[in-house]
Amino acid sequence: MAGWHQDFSAVRTKPRTARPAYTEQKLDEAKMQEILILGDSHSPIFNHPLFKEKFPNLVFNVLTVIGATASGLENPNSTTQAYPVFREAVRQTAAKQIIVMLGEVDTGFVIWYRAQKYQESVAALMDKAISSYSRFLSELNRNFEVVCISTPLPTIQDGNDWGDIANARREVTASQVERTVLTLEFNRIMQEFCLQNDIRYIMLDDLSLGDGGIVKAGLLNSDCNDHHYNPEQYSRLLLEGLTGVV
Repeated sequence: MAGWHQDFSAVRTKPRTARPAYTEQKLDEAKMQEILILGDSHSPIFNHPLFKEKFPNLVFNVLTVIGATASGLENPNSTTQAYPVFREAVRQTAAKQIIVMLGEVDTGFVIWYRAQKYQESVAALMDKAISSYSRFLSELNRNFEVVCISTPLPTIQDGNDWGDIANARREVTASQVERTVLTLEFNRIMQEFCLQNDIRYIMLDDLSLGDGGIVKAGLLNSDCNDHHYNPEQYSRLLLEGLTGVV
């Protein structure tokens, strides 16, 4: 497990089109059940070997859109075009259950960036992201069993300019603590929404928050240039939360 890492090269270089869906016939033949994963660059965690070990009869069909945001789902001019990509995957899928994980790009970067550049209110931008995300989940919930994963806490430390992501986000002056507080509030509101709308919510904040009001050191990636959680530790958190849910 120690050598496993998330490989985003295929996602970056190929056109953002939905993967071919697993057909009902193929899944029945293999006695497997498909679960569709829709998310940003944190979603490839579901390809970690621990998931196959824990859930041998499940097929996690992971559709990743790098840079996808909750707030951009309703923007037809969004750079990532995440919504039409996700919508096409949903149209094709044989899955009855969909797991969604978005929000890190919003609370860790986009909200702060837009607030600084356009003098917009952080609170208003937060509301926009929550409203957009909520409507997307409600849309999915009409025809599928939906599971929403809480947004990972910020890992980029103050003054860190190493790595592509840190460099891209260096214009944001909000501290790691401030970004964490916003993420915690985002997750709290989304959890409340999901509870009120019969959507499963996997809340990982209590298990992720460490001393000083920031993410636990044990969740940090061994590669200091990688802002994603340590894959094995994150996998274990998710597996604990998903047991009895999928």
